Amino acid sequence: MSLQKQVRFWLIALAVFIFALWLFSGILLPFIVGMALAYLLDPVADRMETMGIPRLVATLLILAVFALLFLLAFFALVPVLISQLDGLIARLPDYLTRLQTLFETWSQGWLSGLLQERVQDFQGNIGDVLTNVAAWLGRITQTLLSGGLAVVNMLALFVVTPVVAFYMLVDWDRMIARIDALLPRDHKQAVRAIATDIDHALAGFIRGQTLVCIILGTFYAAGLSLLGLNFGLLIGLAAGLISFIPYVGSISGFLIAVGVALVQFWPDWTMVVAVAGVFVIGQTIEGNILQPKLVGGHVGLHPVWLMFALFAFGYLFGFVGMLLAVPVAAAIGVVTRFGINQYLASPLYRGANGDKPGE
Repeated sequence: MSLQKQVRFWLIALAVFIFALWLFSGILLPFIVGMALAYLLDPVADRMETMGIPRLVATLLILAVFALLFLLAFFALVPVLISQLDGLIARLPDYLTRLQTLFETWSQGWLSGLLQERVQDFQGNIGDVLTNVAAWLGRITQTLLSGGLAVVNMLALFVVTPVVAFYMLVDWDRMIARIDALLPRDHKQAVRAIATDIDHALAGFIRGQTLVCIILGTFYAAGLSLLGLNFGLLIGLAAGLISFIPYVGSISGFLIAVGVALVQFWPDWTMVVAVAGVFVIGQTIEGNILQPKLVGGHVGLHPVWLMFALFAFGYLFGFVGMLLAVPVAAAIGVVTRFGINQYLASPLYRGANGDKPGE
């Protein structure tokens, strides 16, 4: 097959994949979560197989333990989180009003010396920002809590996902072997190398980042709750669990926690600083210990590219797109680096004299 026909074939395959993803995005969530769960737990199943445990038995044991832990966490946390979410939504208008009052008070005092003639504009801008934030949170909440399709998806997530995860985990090695047998014979080594690099990138990110999110969520929730911050458990867990988006989880959690602390503890600055310190310590631990040890440089994606992928896929395909954003972005990164290496080794780059890269 000529190069032109190969390029045409893969472009058509890519277009079909994107169209199918868009067409079925509304029902893919439990299947993608089930596949991700199987991928996450496959090394555990492989380890148990090496210990002489049959694959089917290992899969049943792994999923049973995982389901037990999930149910314990679900029934222990979800009622509290729902209660705190209801309370936060109910008190949000009052919180925003009191925050605006604090800003207006400061603008009449020490802040006026910094802003001078722009005090009125500052007050107006703060009011607009708080109003927009309240409207945005209201829309998000309404979207999450309304709609029959959302309810169906949630039910499917709890019913279909375990079934998908079970069959995928049992047949994982056979599926990989079958896919490997279908690789084009002339390019199988190159495809295997690319697939191995993608697997290393995804394994490092998904497994490592999952642990980072759990550890950070636990740390933030415990720290804010011990300080007595209203809705500290909800804010801390949410900030930790969305920390897979670079800077978004920590910044949004920091702003919300400090805003609640200002309303709750003002004029006690020490408590406000303590709440902020929880996030400073958390970010220090993440940047210097968790990320290097658990994630490292496995993904090889620039944070800006990762954020773009998350927002772009989320915009195009919704929540399913956000789940697929990291694997697709990692795959694109690996393929791009492979293409660059091929280009650097080709006569197109090296020229007629065959100069080495960088000369």
